[in-house]
Amino acid sequence: MRPGRRGSRPRTRRRPAHDDATPGFVTAVDRGRYRCLADPGTGDERGVTAMRARELGRKGVVVGDRVALVGDVSGDADTLARIVRVEPRTSSLRRTADDTDPFERIVVANADQLVIVTALADPEPRPRMIDRQLVAAYDAGMEPLLCLTKADLADPEALISEYAPLGVRYVVTSRGGDLDALRAHLAGRTSVLVGHSGVGKSTLVNALVPDAERAVSHVNAVTGRGRHTSSSAIALELPGGDGWIIDTPGVRSFGLAHVEPENVINAFDDLAEGAAERCPPLCDHLPKEPGGLGGRPPSEAGQSCGLDGWVAEGHASQARLDSLRRLLASREGDAE
Repeated sequence: MRPGRRGSRPRTRRRPAHDDATPGFVTAVDRGRYRCLADPGTGDERGVTAMRARELGRKGVVVGDRVALVGDVSGDADTLARIVRVEPRTSSLRRTADDTDPFERIVVANADQLVIVTALADPEPRPRMIDRQLVAAYDAGMEPLLCLTKADLADPEALISEYAPLGVRYVVTSRGGDLDALRAHLAGRTSVLVGHSGVGKSTLVNALVPDAERAVSHVNAVTGRGRHTSSSAIALELPGGDGWIIDTPGVRSFGLAHVEPENVINAFDDLAEGAAERCPPLCDHLPKEPGGLGGRPPSEAGQSCGLDGWVAEGHASQARLDSLRRLLASREGDAE
């Protein structure tokens, strides 16, 4: 061995394949430790605490990820496994801190439904926040569900009618009321619950999963806002194994700097076809007339959005186009 050399084994970039790794599902993340369910769906599930293996590099691990585990996967106390692989994601719910932040973060992976929890009163609904969360759902390829809480305090019809042109599914709940309609929407799916603080999200989670013990917030009488009670996302299995819900921390903004208009419009078949046929390259699909929504110069070569003509010919409704444009406009400006 040469002086100063630590060893004679040649360095290599090859990594072990870990073909015998145990499959896992990430249910919580806490300060560099990952709570996983090992062997999910086999009848031999067990909770395992794991850390990220060095070979993952900078690849992040989030709640909802399907992973490969090695090491001690017994689930016994004081044991630690390693996450050596993150399986390809079927969806990624993303957000930025605000609309000027170029850094996006993945909130949850592999969910197929986004449940937007909104109180009808105490605090008042925030349609612009709902719009932003709808955009995030369409961008992620997730199906949105509008969950309107506290119907005992206010009539839900006005808010329901506002989103009717988009065809967004909805369910209405009252404090202490029956949740069978919501359970039917959650059955057999992996659903993410989002909403700003004080809307009753944690109350719903505790009712759906009785042993969840999520802290419940109260609305400030002065600001009309709730305080944050959930500090991190957590996946909870519904009773009877009939699906998963992922509770997320309450948010007061939902940045969409990362979202492209095409990812939103593709969720609307009747309008996406018109955009593909009639719109100029890089069209933002917003009206360009002075004082209109957007109010910006026409797209490339002075061409305006082709969706106006598409609607005028009867291929889609004006209400659908107006609602879509409201969603697209919500990608810019104040995150509230």
